Amino acid sequence: MISSNDFRPGVSIELEGSIWKVVEFLHVKPGKGSAFVRTTLKNVQTGKVLERTFRAGETVPQATIEKRTMQHTYKEGEQFVFMDMETYEEARLNPEQLGDGAKYIKENMEVNVLYWGEQVLNIELPTSVILEVTDTDPGVKGDTATGGSKPAIVETGAQIMVPLFISIGERIKVDTRDGSYLGRE
Repeated sequence: MISSNDFRPGVSIELEGSIWKVVEFLHVKPGKGSAFVRTTLKNVQTGKVLERTFRAGETVPQATIEKRTMQHTYKEGEQFVFMDMETYEEARLNPEQLGDGAKYIKENMEVNVLYWGEQVLNIELPTSVILEVTDTDPGVKGDTATGGSKPAIVETGAQIMVPLFISIGERIKVDTRDGSYLGRE
């Protein structure tokens, strides 16, 4: 159990049978009446945002989220197959469970998988990954006056905007948070 006085951004709580993460909180002490905590909560499974007010000192169950390091071994159909690095158990995840992270995962990549009990909530990718460019238009000489960019398809199938000098076969560093080009490898 966690007190509403201990809410901080990033704290996970169990509410109405699902997990909610505290996005914002504000402790309010009005001149008249008792104090309360106004929070903005985000559902970890659905992404739904909810504003909820708790009495100061009210206790709610804290969600126990377990982080397991797993390696992406292969892709079977639409499912991504991950292997737990400690127990060697396999877990199959759908692209919906992975969210936007699915377009940056390549074989033998290690990620942190977040579990609530035995249910997979989400994955945590490294902040940047190295990917090989498999398709892009050739850069035209003299076409760099504006410092433009062009779309490139990487080995995982994701489309990344890259500078004009990048060509097929080059390895680039990509930010997994927003899909931006960070540099050459």
